[in-house]
Amino acid sequence: MKKDKIFLIVGAVLFAVSLFIPEEAAVVRFIGFLLAFIFCGMKVIISAVKGITKGNIFNENTLMVVAAVGAFCIKEYPEAVFVVLFYRIGEMFEDYAVKKSRKSISEVMNICPDYANLLVDGKAEKVDPDEVEIGDNIIVGVGERVALDGVVVSGKSFLDTSALTGESVPREVKAGDEILSGCINKNAVLTVRVTKSFDDSTVSRILELVETASSRKSTSEKFITKFAKYYTPVVLVCALILAVVPPLVIDGATFTDFIYRSLSFLVVSCPCALVISVPLAFFGGIGGSAKKGILVKGGNYLEVLSKAENIVFDKTGTLTKGVFRVQEINAVDIPEEEFLRLTAYSESVSSHPVARAVRDAYGKDIDMNKITSAEEIAGFGVKAVVDGKIVLAGNSKLMESENITYKKSDGTAVIYVAVDKKFTGSIIISDEVRDDAKEGISAIRKSGIKSVSMLTGDVKNTAETIARELGIDRVFSELLPDDKVNELEKIMKNAKGKTVYVGDGINDAPVLALADAGIAMGALGSDAAVEAADIVIMTDEISKIGTAMKIAKKTMNIAKQNIAFSLLIKIGILILCSFNIVGMGVAVFGDVGVMVLAVLNSFRALKEEK
Repeated sequence: MKKDKIFLIVGAVLFAVSLFIPEEAAVVRFIGFLLAFIFCGMKVIISAVKGITKGNIFNENTLMVVAAVGAFCIKEYPEAVFVVLFYRIGEMFEDYAVKKSRKSISEVMNICPDYANLLVDGKAEKVDPDEVEIGDNIIVGVGERVALDGVVVSGKSFLDTSALTGESVPREVKAGDEILSGCINKNAVLTVRVTKSFDDSTVSRILELVETASSRKSTSEKFITKFAKYYTPVVLVCALILAVVPPLVIDGATFTDFIYRSLSFLVVSCPCALVISVPLAFFGGIGGSAKKGILVKGGNYLEVLSKAENIVFDKTGTLTKGVFRVQEINAVDIPEEEFLRLTAYSESVSSHPVARAVRDAYGKDIDMNKITSAEEIAGFGVKAVVDGKIVLAGNSKLMESENITYKKSDGTAVIYVAVDKKFTGSIIISDEVRDDAKEGISAIRKSGIKSVSMLTGDVKNTAETIARELGIDRVFSELLPDDKVNELEKIMKNAKGKTVYVGDGINDAPVLALADAGIAMGALGSDAAVEAADIVIMTDEISKIGTAMKIAKKTMNIAKQNIAFSLLIKIGILILCSFNIVGMGVAVFGDVGVMVLAVLNSFRALKEEK
């Protein structure tokens, strides 16, 4: 780019100087403009030649060269240089816009590690992350970025996961915990056993999503590409007819006059404003989304979002946090505090999230001396002796296996408790609704969504409760992955407009792939869900879906504005050029000026929504 700028500046200076050379010094004037043309148009000429040698004859570079060479032939030297000079200036605007888009993406996704500390014979060696194999151990020092996905072998520390999730609260990890590449180790050295190669790591997957985004063209982008392919040869034929036919059939018409009109016609007809500005609008939309922590895998998905009228949510981990909390305590013939204490003590041997929720609700230290014995019964619950009392805490199967009569309760997870073979109550545990879920769904409705549904494998009562709380229209509960696919197919078949699905689990992968656009909540969710999704919300915020829809609609409006503006101006100037009402200068504006204005309009897609 630096070399291009130097050439362009030299060409512009030569052009300016040549304008002051008197017409009497014809040879010097010609050489000045020719040199200016070469310096300004070298890149255009090379691109045109390369296109022709590869069979891509009908492109905007060819049009530019033909128009400029023709202008030289009829001794309109300033117009010839003017065409390529302003075309290159327009291209520089495009390069700047693309660079700005890429920068906005790279700032969000600045997570690629430069090296990994590979453990070899007890010593750490700095190597390229690509060289580390699955099963190798790496050392992650304080302040270093985790190079590859793996499992902590030794050490205990906090990780800054903000680059992946936007979550500002550090996450604690210890031996046995999974750890993702891209996170930053905050306060202690960790030894990590690598479980994925660098190409399959979280960092690589996310960066690949961004790199391949622009290759997935939207319908509008495909339209422009096809349009330019057929438009260019038609324009060349029309220009040839304009140059040759009128002088042969109209009395007094000269070839010089109509060749000039034909060249002006060629200049203004160049489709570069459309070819450049429309894809740039979508690229800007992808960059603007990335600034908000929303990774869009292609412009086509922005187009789907802009037309979406139906949205379908998974529940656990999507509308809810996937974190269990005690919602209700039902003690029978025992004080509630004592009931909770005995349950928490018995659950102290379990690492299950439900057991953890009970201990969190108790909120006090557990004196292990008061527990005589304790065992976890897989698939049933726990059995412990606390203060000499036999405590059973688990699901309904545990109660039935011990022949204990109990009162059934509804909930996401229910712990039934018996003390000395007598039923003493139940604890209802459910998932917490995300803080911004209600606000997010409201914002989504304002963005044009007419129908909000929820598909979940959870029990009917819990699903309907959450649906009422969040204002969801339809609920389909107790579904297996195959059932989710079937229900989504029915919704899509009966729905008007496009349908978007939002999920985060492994069981969501099939429905994410099936929907017109699939949105995965968070890069720390299921690998399968992130791979199958078309859009990834890195911050786990439901409200970001509404933001993504606003950006999508804005991007589509900009693309449509560029198409309409470019075509209307070009058609108008084409007609004026044909009748010799305007000359090459206006023709140049009709091409390069329109392109610059369209590119500047595309910049608006990068602007962050408040």
